[in-house]
Amino acid sequence: MGRKDASTSRTPVDQYRKQIGKQDYKKTRPMLRATRLKAEAKKTALGVKEVALVLAAILVFLLAFYAFFYLNVSNEVDLDLDPEEN
Repeated sequence: MGRKDASTSRTPVDQYRKQIGKQDYKKTRPMLRATRLKAEAKKTALGVKEVALVLAAILVFLLAFYAFFYLNVSNEVDLDLDPEEN
């Protein structure tokens, strides 16, 4: 009697593994393909960090462009206002 009781009682881990195996077996091929495609799309999708970095780079470029022309125009204005010229 001891052997019969020992063989029928399984550890909770074994029961869990068997249950998971049954669930995976029940999935059809299209469901598995959809799950795989969803995971791949998640990997390749642009994240918030990448978008923020691109926007920050564009903003820095525009500010540098603006500063360059602002300094050039302000130097020309200073030269035109020189009162000591003949």
